[in-house]
This record gives sequence, C-alpha cells and structure tokens, in this order.
Amino acid sequence: MARSHDTMMTPPIEGLLDRADSKFGLVTLAARRARNINSYFNQLGDGLGSMVPPQVSSTSRKPLSIAFEEIASDKIVATDAPEVAEGSELDLPAGDADVATADDAV
Repeated sequence: MARSHDTMMTPPIEGLLDRADSKFGLVTLAARRARNINSYFNQLGDGLGSMVPPQVSSTSRKPLSIAFEEIASDKIVATDAPEVAEGSELDLPAGDADVATADDAV
C-alpha cells in the first residue's frame, strides 16, 4: 500500500517548487506575499483599503500559510522585475543624489 509522505505543512513545499525557479525564490515570493497579507489585516480597522486581500479562503490564520496556499492555487505568480535600459537614468531629486556608505556611519 503506497502512502504519501505526511508533512506538517499544507500544501507541501515539494509540490510548490515547480512554481518558482528555486527554493530561495519560492520562500522569497511567499515571504513578500505574507508581508502584504499581514499589512492588509493590520489596516482593516483604518478603512484605507489599499492592500490586496487574501485571494483564497483558508482556515489558517497565519499569513505565511495563506501565502503558500495562494501560490499552490496559482493566484500568486513569480515574475521578473522589469530591467532598466542601460542609457536611461532614474530621475532623482537633487538632494537624494548623495549615497551613504559604511564609512560615513562611523
């Protein structure tokens, strides 16, 4: 009788690895989404409504578990950040041009 491996986490991480390019990418995606979900729950009383609510109905109350469930149901998809063209520069205000280094902090 074949029995699947029981894990403490649902959905299992092994089933989610095909949705990201690596374990690190999967964990980073889930952590970013969990922070968004946590911010959504924290701003509910304020009435601002600027954060995206959870995209799946879950019995879990933990943002990271909800994020993994969203990834498993293909509601959250990893994408690459758009690249900036080589010749273009960012338009920064004149005061923000200075960059602090570790030597400046001493």
